[in-house]
Amino acid sequence: MNVTQPGFYSKLLAGLCLLATCLLASPAALMADDPERPLFAYVGTFSSPLKDTLPTQVDLPPGNGAGIHIFEVNRSTGALVPRGTFPLGTSPSHLAINSDGTRLYSANETDRFGKDKHGSISSFEINPTDGNLRPLGTVDAGGAGPTYVSIHPSGKYLFAANYFAGSVSVLPIQSDGSLGNATDIQNDSGPIGPTRATNAPQGSFAFSGHDRTHAHMIQSDPSGQFVIHVDLGLDKIYVWKFNAVDGTLSPGKNHVVSLPPGDGPRHFHFHPHGRWFYSIQEEGSTIALFDYESSTGKLTNRQTISTLPPTYAGSNFCSEILVSQDGKFVYAGNRLHDSIGIFAVGADGQLQFVDYTWTRGNYPRSFAFDPSGEFLYSCNQRADNIAIFQVNQDSGKLKFTEQYVPVGNPSCIVFLQPKKQ
Repeated sequence: MNVTQPGFYSKLLAGLCLLATCLLASPAALMADDPERPLFAYVGTFSSPLKDTLPTQVDLPPGNGAGIHIFEVNRSTGALVPRGTFPLGTSPSHLAINSDGTRLYSANETDRFGKDKHGSISSFEINPTDGNLRPLGTVDAGGAGPTYVSIHPSGKYLFAANYFAGSVSVLPIQSDGSLGNATDIQNDSGPIGPTRATNAPQGSFAFSGHDRTHAHMIQSDPSGQFVIHVDLGLDKIYVWKFNAVDGTLSPGKNHVVSLPPGDGPRHFHFHPHGRWFYSIQEEGSTIALFDYESSTGKLTNRQTISTLPPTYAGSNFCSEILVSQDGKFVYAGNRLHDSIGIFAVGADGQLQFVDYTWTRGNYPRSFAFDPSGEFLYSCNQRADNIAIFQVNQDSGKLKFTEQYVPVGNPSCIVFLQPKKQ
């Protein structure tokens, strides 16, 4: 290997970024897939009725969940075998696991923590033998209603998107895995988008988020240099430069990207090679493809495609978006249409419709692949179940396994194979 060859270091950096992207795209893939060792799944739920809600809050989950549900996964069938529950009455609606598989973090989507009525983030130590959780502590999320948490590639910081507050925060991860107080909080501001989305289907009344600012997701790019978050109410994507020394965010050169008025960006996912970025719009029911420049954080829109059949009419709220581990397909969640749209990724990153699969339960809030990519799990919030599908690796299509898992108001599912001790 000739390290003096022109472009050697740039190619090396690109390769490292690609590796980081693959790991970021599928946190469960961080654990080597050893079939002789247990595979655990953790399900976050709405375990407390939402209070002080706005008239436009369409979810209104009654709080049927029990906290964080723990399962062992049958690798052959995809079945989830109950292994216990960590009772938590604060609606741990989103979960994140660190790269070592030793710590789990939950976004507790309430507004009752402390004198400021914020939400909270809890940290747990994971028992590698049985998957059980030991609490390490709970801290202020930096705003009300945290709905998303993610971990910086360095493993030293956790990011939170506070939906009710319209803010994002950075929390340091201490040496024991617990969280410190926020090192930075950024509050979204600006004119709120219209209550009718530009790209919504005919007859849509999907306007839940266009009443105020609503930060819905935050995550680092693969390199860790930039952090991206979306605000549904403002119809904007924000790109921040991240200072990993002091845990602060500052506006990037290409700081704000605007989506069509009213469409409401909710979640996003990078393609495994890191150059394509897919954003799903909750109220416009669309996927937007962006080219991503990792050196500058610049996003350039190149395609917008509906998540729904062309004949569909009425309201729909999009939810999750995931790119398959091999980068060949994009999966998009539709709530009310209650389907997962499947799209093939072309050589240029553009999407082409493949199929729709009924989720076997209403209001699929999110879904996830197991580490092998052979099974997909749909968290059907209002149906109080998780439906399990087998993934055809060639066509991308989903086949229902006839397996339902009873979980009250499931919100998200994450997987973990503990490392050898």
